[in-house]
Amino acid sequence: MRFADLAEAYERLEATPKRLEMRAILVELIRPLRPPELPRVLYLSQGMLRPEYEGVELGVADSLARRAVAAATGAEEAAVARRTKETGDLGSTTGELLGQVRRLEEKEPLTVASVYAELTRVAEAKGEGSQETKVRILTDLLVRAAPLEGKYLVRFVLGTLRVGVREMTILDALAVAFGDGSKATRTRIEAAFNLSSDLGLVAGVLVEHGVDGLASVGLEVGRPIRPMLAEREKNLAAVLERMGGRCALEYKYDGLRVQAHIPRHGPVRLFSRRLEEISAQFPELVTELPEAVRDAPAIVEGECVPVDLDTGDIQPFQEVSRRRGRKHDLAKAQEEIPVCLFAFDVLLAGGEPVYERPFPERRARLERLVRPTERVKLAVQRVVSDEESATRFFEEAIAAGGEGVMAKSLEPGSAYRAGARGYWWIKYKREYTVGLSDSIDGAVVGAFQGRGRRAGRYGAFLLAVYDPGRDRFESFCKVGSGFDDAALAEMPRRLAKFATEERPASVDTELTPDRWMRPGLVLEVRGAELTLSPIHRAALGRVRAGAGLALRFPRFTGRVRDDKSATEATTSAELLKMYRSQVRQETRSEADGEAGAP
Repeated sequence: MRFADLAEAYERLEATPKRLEMRAILVELIRPLRPPELPRVLYLSQGMLRPEYEGVELGVADSLARRAVAAATGAEEAAVARRTKETGDLGSTTGELLGQVRRLEEKEPLTVASVYAELTRVAEAKGEGSQETKVRILTDLLVRAAPLEGKYLVRFVLGTLRVGVREMTILDALAVAFGDGSKATRTRIEAAFNLSSDLGLVAGVLVEHGVDGLASVGLEVGRPIRPMLAEREKNLAAVLERMGGRCALEYKYDGLRVQAHIPRHGPVRLFSRRLEEISAQFPELVTELPEAVRDAPAIVEGECVPVDLDTGDIQPFQEVSRRRGRKHDLAKAQEEIPVCLFAFDVLLAGGEPVYERPFPERRARLERLVRPTERVKLAVQRVVSDEESATRFFEEAIAAGGEGVMAKSLEPGSAYRAGARGYWWIKYKREYTVGLSDSIDGAVVGAFQGRGRRAGRYGAFLLAVYDPGRDRFESFCKVGSGFDDAALAEMPRRLAKFATEERPASVDTELTPDRWMRPGLVLEVRGAELTLSPIHRAALGRVRAGAGLALRFPRFTGRVRDDKSATEATTSAELLKMYRSQVRQETRSEADGEAGAP
């Protein structure tokens, strides 16, 4: 496949915000492809070379890319920088400059295979001299590139592809391109993806063995499964009612969710909720898990929580967050911020998949599997069948340092549903007991310049919740409260790679920030209540025509959710449910004219 054909498809994708049109473009693009080309195109279209959990990074900064563009086009690097400041996009600048280059001889056309191979070389360049190697490889590619090819090559290496292709849209396209396009086929494809976290793998199996062949895609140690997610309820009585009057309650630990892969031989691998490998950040768990887990190979889920090893007391989440992303002084970090993994589920035990078994069976298997140690323990659990017992356990969890409880179904159908959210698991936190004190995780989609004491830097941020049905990020608040000077000083660095001059196609809002951001960074906020708004678009029209939901008096909690991707932010449906669960909701419903709303 010519790389020019892929670049032309990207241009068409970028030009439309409509998901059905995007799916049609993708179907046309991938239908003729077969492995190994098909997986490569799918990875590239997501801005990756390999599945996200493999952590393959190109390591090309703006300055390196500018050097390559200057060398390939004969322009001065300063001129490239000036033009990029005007366009706001080095990719577009590259296309313009390549269009001005007079080619004296024909170059061999770029192919997807050749581009993929060269970009892989860029990612593999490490150590002394690696930067020069990266610049040279990228320059050689750009010398052979047409303007449109150069535009998307540079965007890819900088992580700013901007074509708006997400996993759900690709799954839709796969169902149409290589199946009958039905909901049943789409569901089976998504189920295989949820178990493997690898769209390239799933696409290859689908093409070569058909929809029925997807049954061969299962758990594999070292390849993370997409996590099962919980729903919410307003009180413990509602939790019990939803669970049929009886359920298992567990402490809800306020830490980092970790999926631990323990092979029979070889190193343990730890993955975050976002499926990023975090093994290097918690070496003590890597060392202790083989001692704690009796029957490897195994895959265990748990919550990594900071603890006081002298007292056993759980420490605040902010402590363990200091371990995330840390690459230096790990021994010192282990000593200053010790952690414990509280295991709450098992997906694979002794090489046998157990995720499809009911939760009571999985819990019993987990208890046989894990030998508690100083740093690996079992999540505290109790089966309850009345509100009084549930309340006592909830109070115990809070007193022990937890943030609430997780309720888990004991029914025969209570299998582990990878990548799915449902009422088989329900989370209930302390804040749910009074008004709207629950936190909301919002994706940053815009930034506003500060005023007064905050002049010269960002002073507030536009946040959005995610609607998976529309594949859109819908705004719900502008937040500036809760940031101290250190947090504000850090935000430009955190947001730099997401900044864009134009509103991303996936963002829905009536507000216009000073700088748009592609959804990527997730912040935790709290507020007084949710109200109806004519300018915010979350759950638009679900309560009243023309009105979305907005968070009143939002305040940043100080917690940046590095453990969540933008699509794992609070959903529009969750926000709507929180609105309807507020204290005095019946009174508000009458005032808002909500009676009878869906």
